[in-house]
Amino acid sequence: MRQFENPAHWDSAAQHYERTAHPFTALYAGAALARVSLTPESRVLDIAAGTGALALAAARTGAQVLATDFSPGMVARIAAAGLRNVEARVMDGQALALPDAGFDAVFSIFGVIMFPDWRKGLAEMARVTRPGGTGVVATWQARGAATFLLLGQIRQKLFPEREGMTMPAGVQALSDPGDFARELVAAGYRDPQIESVTHDYALDIAALAGPDTLFGMSPDWTSLTDAEKAAVVAEVRRMAGDQPVLPIPSTASIAVAIR
Repeated sequence: MRQFENPAHWDSAAQHYERTAHPFTALYAGAALARVSLTPESRVLDIAAGTGALALAAARTGAQVLATDFSPGMVARIAAAGLRNVEARVMDGQALALPDAGFDAVFSIFGVIMFPDWRKGLAEMARVTRPGGTGVVATWQARGAATFLLLGQIRQKLFPEREGMTMPAGVQALSDPGDFARELVAAGYRDPQIESVTHDYALDIAALAGPDTLFGMSPDWTSLTDAEKAAVVAEVRRMAGDQPVLPIPSTASIAVAIR
């Protein structure tokens, strides 16, 4: 089992994720929500919700939101927000314990793409979307985003002979918009519309004082020697120059399709 497929990994990372990744993924969640019209009568499902960047934003429209994740730690962070129109439940997105056609809009923001059986995840999304309802999926491009993207770029520069981290199969398979559209149709959706959205991840250079925390979730980091890690940190500092923050442009594809 790869680390990101283990719920215990996400349980232990939940608070750190909420503090560091959540504000960034919320930018893409906002872009996804802008493509769907929700009302207080809308029934919304967020699959692999993490700490709730999409779910909590959707709730602010007044919609009734169910947020699911396989990590109890992540679900606990969503529940801690205490919003009356958000229910948070532990659930495997590859086998949703939910009836068919129960939701007007079903979202997965960088979630389904991480599943071991991501095609099953897409099919489950379609199954629980009502006819005429909307499915929305966000995926990173092939080399990822934020610190993962930066680390991969630096490794390629400093250690070109070393293989980098292999991205999850879903990320690789859905990086091409044409392939992404075909997979959504195969899952049970129709008329997919796919757009690229880019935001800068703001890397606080002060965080380099604790690089194991900054980069520690990535095999591209944990596979390095201490000397190689020091070289990576030096390269990030060189790239930043006198800037206290290094922007890392990160592009996602956001697909909107009809059931």
